[in-house]
Amino acid sequence: MVETHVLFVEDDDVIREATQLALERDGFVVTAMPDGLSGLEAFRADRPDIALLDVMVPGLDGVSLCRRIRDESTVPVIMLSARADSIDVVLGLEAGADDYVTKPFDGAVLVARIRAVLRRFGHAGGPAGEHGGQDRVDEGGARSFGDLEIDTEGMEVRKGGEPVALTPTEMRLLIEFSAAPGTVLSRDKLLERVWDYGWGGDTRVVDVHVQRLRTKIGQDRIETVRGFGYKLKA
Repeated sequence: MVETHVLFVEDDDVIREATQLALERDGFVVTAMPDGLSGLEAFRADRPDIALLDVMVPGLDGVSLCRRIRDESTVPVIMLSARADSIDVVLGLEAGADDYVTKPFDGAVLVARIRAVLRRFGHAGGPAGEHGGQDRVDEGGARSFGDLEIDTEGMEVRKGGEPVALTPTEMRLLIEFSAAPGTVLSRDKLLERVWDYGWGGDTRVVDVHVQRLRTKIGQDRIETVRGFGYKLKA
């Protein structure tokens, strides 16, 4: 069985040690670091399968660390915040985080969130890629919307023939939209399908990821339907 390596960056000694022990009891291999700079060094040295980053850590804060990691890798990132503060949450997600958990958190909830993220990344990953042609969905996994080409088997996207780098979460989101172009998908439905939430979640996660996706494939390609959700323009 392949072990999952977790990088955990947290400056509170009690929380760091207790969380490390809880994760290790669940079978994870954990590298725990007390600050952002040592966390970045550990990331580069160990190349973990997932990173848990507290927002408020010394040296290099969690949001900045997330940006540095995202510049180098599409490894999944979960931000940890002591507050359900909108600024903390949005900054972390805009920096490239895939999800966030608010402290204090239940260990079982954190493990469930980690496993949900890892399941997503096990089915989507790698680089991914405007209007002008007839839209189509081929049985082989190729979906074309004008000059936007989506290969759902190779997990690649091209726009105007050029590859577009998407995180696995952004890729999963685009796949959901492209499977039903012109159909409105609610935020709750996207949380369920993309984030694997079997319960209600924070819809800001969806909103920020949609905005990030728009910047990569075209601002006008995903339409907001106020009061309902989003749809890919067909």
